[in-house]
Amino acid sequence: MPSDQKPEQVLSSHTPMMQQYLALKSEHPAILLFYRMGDFYELFFDDAKKAAALLDISLTKRGQSAGQPIPMAGVPYHAVEGYLARLVQLGESAAICEQIGDPATSKGPVERKVVRIVTPGTVTDEALLNERQDNLLCAIYEQRGQFGLAQLDLSAGRFLINQVANSSDLAALLQRLNPAEILYPELFSQPDLCQQRKGARRRPEWEFELATAKRLLCQQFGTKDLISFGVDEAPVALMAAGCLMQYVKDTQRASLPHIRAIALERAEDYIVLDAATRRNLELTQNLSGGYENTLASVLDRNQTAMGSRLLKRWIHAPLRNQSDVNARLDTVNELTDDVESLQPALKQIGDIERVIARLALRSARPRDFARLRQALAQLPALQQDLSFATTSLLQQLARDSQPLPELQQLLTEAIVDAPPVLIRDGGVIADGYNSELDHWRALATGATDYLLQLELRERERTGIASLKVGFNRVHGYYIETGRSADTKVPPEYVRRQTLKNNERYIIPELKEYEDKVLGSQSQALALEKQLYEQLFELVSPYLSQLQQLAQALAELDVLCTFAERAVSLNYCRPQLRSKPGIELELARHPVVEQVLSEPFIANPLSLSASRRMLMVTGPNMGGKSTYMRQTALITLMAYIGCFVPAASATLGPIDRIFTRIGASDDLASGRSTFMVEMSETATILHHATSHSLVLMDEIGRGTSTYDGLSLAWACADYLATRIKALTLFATHYFELTELASTLEGVVNVHLDAVEHGDDIVFMHHVQDGAASKSFGLQVAQLAGVPKAVINQAKQKLSQLEQQGRAQLNTATTPGSKQNQPEAELQQQLPLMPAAHPLLQQLAAINPDELSARQALDLLYQLSRDAKEV
Repeated sequence: MPSDQKPEQVLSSHTPMMQQYLALKSEHPAILLFYRMGDFYELFFDDAKKAAALLDISLTKRGQSAGQPIPMAGVPYHAVEGYLARLVQLGESAAICEQIGDPATSKGPVERKVVRIVTPGTVTDEALLNERQDNLLCAIYEQRGQFGLAQLDLSAGRFLINQVANSSDLAALLQRLNPAEILYPELFSQPDLCQQRKGARRRPEWEFELATAKRLLCQQFGTKDLISFGVDEAPVALMAAGCLMQYVKDTQRASLPHIRAIALERAEDYIVLDAATRRNLELTQNLSGGYENTLASVLDRNQTAMGSRLLKRWIHAPLRNQSDVNARLDTVNELTDDVESLQPALKQIGDIERVIARLALRSARPRDFARLRQALAQLPALQQDLSFATTSLLQQLARDSQPLPELQQLLTEAIVDAPPVLIRDGGVIADGYNSELDHWRALATGATDYLLQLELRERERTGIASLKVGFNRVHGYYIETGRSADTKVPPEYVRRQTLKNNERYIIPELKEYEDKVLGSQSQALALEKQLYEQLFELVSPYLSQLQQLAQALAELDVLCTFAERAVSLNYCRPQLRSKPGIELELARHPVVEQVLSEPFIANPLSLSASRRMLMVTGPNMGGKSTYMRQTALITLMAYIGCFVPAASATLGPIDRIFTRIGASDDLASGRSTFMVEMSETATILHHATSHSLVLMDEIGRGTSTYDGLSLAWACADYLATRIKALTLFATHYFELTELASTLEGVVNVHLDAVEHGDDIVFMHHVQDGAASKSFGLQVAQLAGVPKAVINQAKQKLSQLEQQGRAQLNTATTPGSKQNQPEAELQQQLPLMPAAHPLLQQLAAINPDELSARQALDLLYQLSRDAKEV
């Protein structure tokens, strides 16, 4: 709408249709309005310009406003889902405006209204969703330092809340959930957490009022209060939930019968993973933002999309309760012998979790009913396979996935075997389901016999051998003759259409039958659509059982996947114990071993009360980071109930996993690489406990040598003596290896390498003790650093080592003024032997400047020197 005119001025200057459009647009000023006009959805003014740019569609014009053409863009109604999918992926929303009036009785524009609002977090249409990824709508609120978060997966009906005590925990939660859309209040103190995400929406403060939230939620669940849901202790999260529920009601404009409960996720039930840890371990997303070479990509052999989504939720939320984990492990162990018979049946189940949501929202398409019918047909065979169940968890899953024969019979009788995509043209309801529908269909389909009889009779009566009876959508039924038969055409034939070589006629009898047939088709289609809508009512009583069924089958799918991975990848069952520590034999990295072309070198690991910190040294590219990450991944896999890549694994209780690995800056927040490193380190030192697993890699490398060494030393000391966490501490500061002799619980281990001349071979074996060399210059040479730079570095290294030895000798001389404790630190170990003097002498020769005599004399001299070595 032009900004220099008042709304009433703009409306009065437009046609009635544009007045209707502008009135509807004023109700949805912030989102794109798709206005139905015939076979297209049209957008006007700024919406048209924005849609043309986002969707790469043509920008045209229609009429004028204030003397200027009105911008217009549109998309075909039958292709709108594809365009909506692109908008949703860009974080945009759209209001869908449909014709609801009857064009035959309307005076002026046909009545229209917005029937739904498509937003990134509330879509349920199959075409708009990634089938193997949750699609979450989140809302956030803050009060007195507490942060509340509500999360809803509308496509599954799962409604959860979380309450955390600080912004860093909130950031970790958002990274885990990765919501498609997020609602936050206007006065939120951490807007950057939301604004950096697509689909962020500011909402007014009054939408987060607690009393209103409780009223909305009680109305939704049909209860007097929320006590039975156990959420009263999280009032800030309930405020967020109230805003979220109101937003969903506003956008869906329909009842939400599949949202039946709300639950509080308690942080103490799960092993805590902060944002840096999730990123560094590449759980479901690699460092480049892709899915390849992640833990999820290795484990995900699920047969259903809903199982795949559940697996990713489990990966991001490992359990802390060992009894619950052992229940999963027991079930996986039982399933290893029967997974081959269960997985084919699960594959036929499909994604009924999202089908059920569409049924609840009355947006399901005919093929959704067919998919549900196919899934229900698999349950008897699945129950037969589960009859062997001995573990309590598998028995419970069997009970929750009982067949529903009445519903299966209803869908079998009601829906044709292969229904069309849409109900629009009919052909969905099966013959025999409704006698009235069968009657109207018989009238419509009986036309074939009648028309054949009419054609034979008219040929005989008129003597026109080429006469035939036909039908098309434009002109209806007709009698067609050739031009040469004009003289034989009876006078009662009324010409309907003239073609190049033929004439088409209509007779009263055929016209009467046409009206009867077309009327019966219309009656059949109207009745079929009515019966289709009634199916939603008939399925509605089963929604609760269906949701329970979908949840059980998704969990069974994940546990079967764990069993398949255990057999296929030679994983072992981890043993859980109450005593702190981690003991691994022949442990492997679950992802790296899958991408290596050569066999992976397995290594042991031992952490216990008397061996709390492993100081890990060794060359770059020697495998330190892989060794550390595999420990964290194996721990995480064990606590989601998955077997692990090791010969044996025994783990004590774990409350948090922390990683400080790699170097990156955060330019958007104005933080340098070193600042990011220190921020992550501070988080670990503030929140780690004696039951935490901590991975620290190269602390202090982003500043000067002495600053970095001092920080690394102090951090290691603090973790070992104050926190007493289970720690893997990788470093190139060899001075830190002295901590093993001064601090209880610190042990040196290293990954070795072997030199062959100027070459280096990484052995990837973990051995006790500190590394003897860093091999930094060899690695630089492998990386292609120029030879001249390498040689100069060798010379400088030799000088520094000589200076270091001289200072150490001076400092340790009795009576020396430099005899200080700092001088007793072990000096940096030699990185590479110095070049031999003969090589230096050869390198200094310029052959072009030598005469033949000088060259011969120099050769004799070098020969004598070499014999004396």
